[in-house]
Amino acid sequence: MRYAAIDIGSNAVRLLIADIADAAQPVTFKKNTLIRVPLRLGDDAFIDKKISEKKIDDLVKTMHAFRNLMDVYGVTEYAACATSAMREAVNGPEIVKQVKKKAGVELEIVGGQREANIIYASRTEDKLDKKKNYLYIDVGGGSTELSFFADGALVASQSFNIGTIRILDNQDKDETWKDMERFISSNTKSYKNIIAIGTGGNINKLFRLSEEKEGKPMSFSKLKNLHHYLSSYSLKDRIQVLGLNQDRADVIIPAAQIFITVMKWASIKDVYVPKVGMVDGIIQLLIEENLK
Repeated sequence: MRYAAIDIGSNAVRLLIADIADAAQPVTFKKNTLIRVPLRLGDDAFIDKKISEKKIDDLVKTMHAFRNLMDVYGVTEYAACATSAMREAVNGPEIVKQVKKKAGVELEIVGGQREANIIYASRTEDKLDKKKNYLYIDVGGGSTELSFFADGALVASQSFNIGTIRILDNQDKDETWKDMERFISSNTKSYKNIIAIGTGGNINKLFRLSEEKEGKPMSFSKLKNLHHYLSSYSLKDRIQVLGLNQDRADVIIPAAQIFITVMKWASIKDVYVPKVGMVDGIIQLLIEENLK
């Protein structure tokens, strides 16, 4: 069987097609194809509170292409979720109707809490030491989702309107930062030796730049040094000299800032980067729903 997951984020839109291994227990999946299209819906949504006709057209074309790819790959189940940018766009519900009508894709605009639930559905902490405490940190273009686990159980989870595109557009608010600091303090102050699990495209890129070995954590100090190193280059040089993609070169700086801030507030020394995200969580939820 093949399942597909579509993540319509504030910075990029992703399609993951996965092969489902249902012969073994528990049911697992292997990534077959992953496609990323940098539409930057957040630039419209966070400033104008509305997604422009040009970007709606681009989104519909992208969804139509994804629909065709799912058909060619023989996908049997799929789910498509839109997050922060579509949540805030006043024309979000109308765009959902257009995507269904013109591209044949059923799209759900998910709330912040459901987004957090989908992200940690990948259960990365199951592969780690259950005696330790973990803080999931997922940084997107429009929001940051935090989920804290202690003794193998979820303690608290919350979504905050702090993201890379939002920061670049100067649409993040001091009160939201304070809310996030309060969440971290109130839920983690009784625990020691917390380890971070970082998800999202930017932390994956930062991990690759750190040259740490696969499966090993990246230290807080190395992340800070990376942030300082990248910030020492202009945007143009991050693209031309360091070889970062244009749609990554700007957002990677605020992403590093968010991770550094969260880890500092929670007194975290290391972050694991398991290369999972929203699309992986969607696939896992599809597996669980079909098992039921």
